[in-house]
Amino acid sequence: MIVDGRTIAREILEETKERALRLPKPPSFLAVAVAPLPATESYLKMKREQAASVGIEMNVRIYESSTTEELVKMLAEVTEDAVIVQLPMPDAIDLHTVLDAIPPEKDADVLARYTREKQMLMHPVAAAVREILTRNAVDPNGKCVTVVGKGWLVGAPAAAWLRSVGAQVTVVTRDEGNLKDALREADIVVTGAGAAGLIGKDDVKQGVVIIDIGTSELGGSLTGDVHPEVAEAASLFTPVPGGVGPVTVAFLLSNVVTLAERSVRA
Repeated sequence: MIVDGRTIAREILEETKERALRLPKPPSFLAVAVAPLPATESYLKMKREQAASVGIEMNVRIYESSTTEELVKMLAEVTEDAVIVQLPMPDAIDLHTVLDAIPPEKDADVLARYTREKQMLMHPVAAAVREILTRNAVDPNGKCVTVVGKGWLVGAPAAAWLRSVGAQVTVVTRDEGNLKDALREADIVVTGAGAAGLIGKDDVKQGVVIIDIGTSELGGSLTGDVHPEVAEAASLFTPVPGGVGPVTVAFLLSNVVTLAERSVRA
């Protein structure tokens, strides 16, 4: 089955819009970017359009350059209901320090908190993976799962959630683990490497569940880590684009509304 992430996202966004309209004022969030790449600016534009479609005000603050200290100070003064730090950030920025500076009550992306905070929102990527698996009756408990990559945005939060629900998770990176061995054993593969066509049809077993969250540009088009031919072997396959990405954005906006709701009740 090829997952239609856009349809799933529309359903989540419709519910999010209904919740947003019940608030006394439109929920708002701030996106912060430093020296953004063209792809980052395009992504921010898409987020802003999606936010507007459900009644959320999204503000964007772009810095051509900044320091860790400046960003920490700015994050402490955010007045919107929520804030996200748009990755990637320049190498000179201490990302861990910056993410930890996001006030927990405004952390819509749940970056840096997905493994250690209780009573929190769910990381949007992990929520998207859960939603897709649940809708397709795939229970990761006891399954052998290979997660390719351990980045802040995809690999780490996905692996943390999968372990929390009983999956046997192996994380493979460019420097850690044996990718081919891990893929051969996997019942479920989650990728976030950003390496076009990294995984081919011969790399996985028949009936594997493929959750491709890696994105990169190839020949002017957005593509995933998993070659489209793998869909022939997979029991479930998320395409790029149109798979996990739209669902992730929908859950981010749902988190923004949740934070706004909590602010009203506080």
